[in-house]
Amino acid sequence: MQILRGLHSTDFRPLAVTIGNFDGVHLGHQAMLKELRATAQARGLQTAVVTFEPHPREFFTPQQAPARLTSLREKLELFREMGMDRVYVCPFDKVFAQKSADDFILTLVESLRAQHVLIGDDFRFGSGRGGDFALMQLAGVQHGFEVKAMHSVLHDGVRVSSTEIRIALAEGKLGVARDYLDRPYSISGRVVHGDAMGRKLGYPTANIQMQHNLPPLKGVYVVQVHSDGLGVLQGVASLGLRPTLKHDAKYVLEVHLFEFEQQIYGRHLRVEFLHKLRDEMKFDGLEALTRQITSDVNNAKQWFIDHE
Repeated sequence: MQILRGLHSTDFRPLAVTIGNFDGVHLGHQAMLKELRATAQARGLQTAVVTFEPHPREFFTPQQAPARLTSLREKLELFREMGMDRVYVCPFDKVFAQKSADDFILTLVESLRAQHVLIGDDFRFGSGRGGDFALMQLAGVQHGFEVKAMHSVLHDGVRVSSTEIRIALAEGKLGVARDYLDRPYSISGRVVHGDAMGRKLGYPTANIQMQHNLPPLKGVYVVQVHSDGLGVLQGVASLGLRPTLKHDAKYVLEVHLFEFEQQIYGRHLRVEFLHKLRDEMKFDGLEALTRQITSDVNNAKQWFIDHE
C-alpha cells in the first residue's frame, strides 16, 4: 500500500476513491472499503482512500474534539488489511480548511484521476462544509466520473458510528464496541520508560506511549497484547491519570503481563481491551494500592480461565 501526504501523485492510473475521517475503521467504514475494492476490481481501477490528519474537529475546536478511536498509524494498518492500494493523508491546516468544495473536487479529478467516488450519504466537504453528495454527483456529470453514496450500516437496529463506539467504550460496554468494530478495541504504541513504580510494587508494567492524550476509555481492564516475535500475551492494564501517584493530569497506559520478564523497551505493542474490571480509584497510600493491584491481577487471570 502506498501512503502519500497531500492530494498529489505521480502515478496516473485511474482510481476508485473514497473520502472520510474513518476514525475506528468500524463496520460502516469496512463496508465502504469492501464496496470500493469490489468496484475497483470490476473496472480495473486502483483503490484510494483520502483521509485527514488531524481530524478536522481537532483543528477547529481542539477543546471539544472527540476522543480518537485510532491513531493515524492504526488507521493505516487497518487500510492495509482491507486491501487498499493507496492512502492520501491530507494535512488538515488553515490552507486546507479554506479550500472550497469546487476546488476539492477539481483536485480529485485533475490530480488523482478519480473515475469513481464513493462517499457516505451524509458526507460534507470544502470550506464551511459547503459540499455534499448532491454537489459531488453534479460534478461527476460535468467532469465524467461516477459518484455513489454509501448508506449507514445498522447493527441490531443501531447505526454504527464512531460516536456510538465512543459511548460504548466510555460506559465499559466492550462487547458492544467489539460488535461495532468487528474486533476488540485496541490501542497501539511503543513501550517507553516510566517511573518504575509498578516494579517497586511487585508488578512491573510496560508503559505504552499514546499518540493522543484523550483516550475513549478509562479504568482497569483485562487485556491481550500482540507484538511481533512475542506472540499473544495476557495481562491487566490500567488506563488513567494515576491519582494515587501523580497529579499532572496526563493519561498513562500501563500493562502488567503475566509470567513475563523480558525487556521490551522500544517494542511496538497492540493492547486489546477484553473486559473492564473497575473504574480508576484513588487509594490511601501504596499499601492499599498494592492490595488492589493483586486483586486486579487475580481477577484478570480468573477471567481468562473462565473464557478459555
